[in-house]
Amino acid sequence: MSLQPLRKILQANRYPGRSVVWARTLDGVMCGGYVLTGRSQASKARALRLVGHELVVGPTDPTPNDPLRHYVAATQRDGWLVFGNGEQVAAVADHLQAGRPPALALDGLDYEPDPPIFTPRITVIVNLASPADAWFGAARRSLSDRTTTNLLTLSIRDLAPGDAVLMTTYVSDGQFLVTGEPFLEALTEAADQHEFLEELWEALVPQFRVAAATFTPQDLDGTALRHQGP
Repeated sequence: MSLQPLRKILQANRYPGRSVVWARTLDGVMCGGYVLTGRSQASKARALRLVGHELVVGPTDPTPNDPLRHYVAATQRDGWLVFGNGEQVAAVADHLQAGRPPALALDGLDYEPDPPIFTPRITVIVNLASPADAWFGAARRSLSDRTTTNLLTLSIRDLAPGDAVLMTTYVSDGQFLVTGEPFLEALTEAADQHEFLEELWEALVPQFRVAAATFTPQDLDGTALRHQGP
């Protein structure tokens, strides 16, 4: 079965919630992507900002901090890059700093306590010494009545130029939503980090898009950002 273009996959999913992507663009450079969409006014009143060498999701108004909406989305510590959709990003980075291998650093995560959706926690770990190696983690609620967490850990090796791996929290037509697929493989048409950002951004439905970022290993300070206008 042939892979679909990343752009096409995102266009078909009108409201993906939050998305993480790890790809090798056509120039051969490894590149991470983070996508933020929202339906409610509170979810739309957010921005991605570089704060103290971390990429942070924060409010655009004086709203009190909400850990389900405001968090460190990407951080780089001691040879590791970690990015994802919640406060688990900082916790996973702490585990890596303490010497845990990636699979154990992702262990113990839980889905978000936001019934009835129970949003998955999706996380990517990249070894900066070997950036072709990445680990995806997804903490998901079972589709049955069981409340314990299903934890998926996926190891990615040696992506070729044009290869991309994607996780989204939801699959939705914009009104009804379900938990996203565990992961999707796709093809990026982007020549470099900046085209990768435009590819992600232009694929999002303007009604729901909030912000997007792309970054390369060892250069989180060089993150490229897009935000929806007021």
